[in-house]
Amino acid sequence: MIFGNVKCNENISSYPKAIQKAINYLKENDLVAMEPGRYELDGDNMILQVLDVETTERSNLRPEVHRTYIDVQFLAKGKEKIGYYPDKGNNEIDEELLEARDIIFYKNNNTRETYLEMEEGSYAIFYPHDVHIPAIIKDESMVIRKIVIKVKVSTL
Repeated sequence: MIFGNVKCNENISSYPKAIQKAINYLKENDLVAMEPGRYELDGDNMILQVLDVETTERSNLRPEVHRTYIDVQFLAKGKEKIGYYPDKGNNEIDEELLEARDIIFYKNNNTRETYLEMEEGSYAIFYPHDVHIPAIIKDESMVIRKIVIKVKVSTL
């Protein structure tokens, strides 16, 4: 998992080229003005999702992982928390949708989660071994503008 903010003057040159490309896209485009939807940035190697999501209580959300894509989650507008923890292979599967959507939802358990507090400009990069729970309320429930760039693992 990598955490940063596009408003910071950070050196991303050590990141894989595909991840650098995703972060630079976030820096260079007005993502608040885009229409919600799915956009191909590099065929199926890099896919942009523009989502308007309402944050909710942690208990209403399921932990998730992906196997084919890395998630570059970016907060364009609003505030949220994202829970995460390492996938040690001992999670109970609630719903497996790898073929249709490249996602596995795990059942909620008593795993100790760490929380990222996302503000506008923040990004979090989740690899296939990073369980994550996005769109958790921070302060109060709100509709956030969430951008997810899906980067195919095989492009790294």
